[in-house]
Amino acid sequence: MKHTAATLALSGLLAFTAVGCAVTRDQSTVGEYVDDATVTARVKAKFAEDPTVSAMSISVETLKGTVQLSGFAKSTAERNRAGEIARSTPGVKAVKNDIAIRP
Repeated sequence: MKHTAATLALSGLLAFTAVGCAVTRDQSTVGEYVDDATVTARVKAKFAEDPTVSAMSISVETLKGTVQLSGFAKSTAERNRAGEIARSTPGVKAVKNDIAIRP
């Protein structure tokens, strides 16, 4: 009897965990989340390598392959370069460039 109750409890816990595989409700699966995290890391790494772009001033978020850039740039050239870098990164489907220019 104790063994059956423990088995049922464990089965219920596993079923509950399996249902909760979506990272955020109605947004992405675990696989998509990992892919998006990889894209974000790639874009940030490219920003860090580029002398034109201040990687510390620009935030990168990715959802289902769409990269959103936000933060502040010192010039239009920096803003545009950040968008170019993001677009050229493998795995990026689209870029939403919301970087503001701060003189």
